[in-house]
Amino acid sequence: MSNREVRHHCGLFGVWGHEQAALVTQLGLYAQQHRGQESAGICTSDGIRMRRHVGMGLVNEVFSPSILERINLPNAIGHVRYSTSGSSCEMNAQPLSFRFAGGQVALAHNGTLTNARDLRHECEQRGQIFQTTSDTEVIVHMLAEKACREDPDGLAHVLGRLEGAYSLLFLFLDRLVAVRDPMGFRPLCLGRTPSGAIVAASETCALDILDAEYIRDVEPGEIVTIDASGVHSQRFGPESPSRGGACVFEHVYFADPASNIFGENVHRVREESGRVLAKEAPVDADIVIPIPNCARCAAIGYAAESGLPLGRGFTTSHYAGRSFIMPDQLQRDLAVKLKLNVIKEAVRGKRLVVVEDSVVRGTTTRGKLDALRKAGATEIHLRVASPPLRYACFHGIDFPDPSKLVATNRDVRQIADFLGVDSLHYLSLDSLLGCVKGDPQHYCTACFSGDYPVTVTVGLMTGRHSGVSDRLPTG
Repeated sequence: MSNREVRHHCGLFGVWGHEQAALVTQLGLYAQQHRGQESAGICTSDGIRMRRHVGMGLVNEVFSPSILERINLPNAIGHVRYSTSGSSCEMNAQPLSFRFAGGQVALAHNGTLTNARDLRHECEQRGQIFQTTSDTEVIVHMLAEKACREDPDGLAHVLGRLEGAYSLLFLFLDRLVAVRDPMGFRPLCLGRTPSGAIVAASETCALDILDAEYIRDVEPGEIVTIDASGVHSQRFGPESPSRGGACVFEHVYFADPASNIFGENVHRVREESGRVLAKEAPVDADIVIPIPNCARCAAIGYAAESGLPLGRGFTTSHYAGRSFIMPDQLQRDLAVKLKLNVIKEAVRGKRLVVVEDSVVRGTTTRGKLDALRKAGATEIHLRVASPPLRYACFHGIDFPDPSKLVATNRDVRQIADFLGVDSLHYLSLDSLLGCVKGDPQHYCTACFSGDYPVTVTVGLMTGRHSGVSDRLPTG
């Protein structure tokens, strides 16, 4: 799937007790740049003061050595963002930072609060003034109210009112706090650097870049507090919910293949999905090629299982710019042409099995397939390593309105005609869930099935799902 079609959510990183905390955090964010390329930010603390720097752009564009030196203090949290809706501007770049009755706090958020609009309205009715259009800010306002009332368990009470998906990192002057929502929609893990500093990250690939040892995942419904006395755990959600919300699309597309999330390696899941896809939909062809970049793992699996050679049909330019933030389809199409170039000699006269991880609107995929056809491919058989996407996501992925999804109100034959391929097969949902080791009941598959694991409240609309994506300002 093209990252022009679905916006990434966000990446979190935090470290407690490292003499180069700002640099370590920059490296942790850089390792998770795939999770958000719109803005980046770091906030640091030494127990007395906080320093913050945020900016629009990639991590290496926002942070220079001099900036890292200026903000360096031993404790830090960082964030890379791609807003799932709301304004794309520096005002909304995270971590957000505030002073309130409880002191100073910085906050970074991955996910979407589906009841943010109602909570914000409540706060505004009480006279509270918001500085951003991000749903994340409402958490701080609610926390400030609890602090004013000297509520020692204020954070747990605030979290109990939140609906939706949230992995959170708080940085207070005296502690770092990591939180995961009770359904566990988004990943969040803990590690330890060789120097003994404790780190938290959305993905384990951020630990790898620091040679940090993986400790464990933050559990769904858990508050982990890291301070001078060590690591402490508190629950605010049920111990063993009957159903979980781990986003299976993390394994399909979002997470880095090197990462282990929800207890298993992403590359292994994707490669297995390709193997199963080859069993479900074999085809007589000459070569298997992936559409870069996320489909490579599945293509490896498909080629290994089918016995067909694995080839390369495209070159990828790393200098063409980030087309997924371009404002209109024409600009995105032109950027795709710059970014992906067909290797004509590799595909001319060949019967191709083209492997994709997923197809969203279909317009970008169609353009790539058309380029292969114009380069002389005689047959194109598209194999998609996930089921058709037909439903909106309210938990941190910016799927467009379902009416704009290519699979909505189309059957597979109609989709194949739209994409211009000789045959098309999607991996079945049962097969996808068979590729992961966890209990299928612990995964959210709502974008494929429409079966949302929790009641969704979007603005004033409440139900199992609303059928349309009412765009919220999000973290």
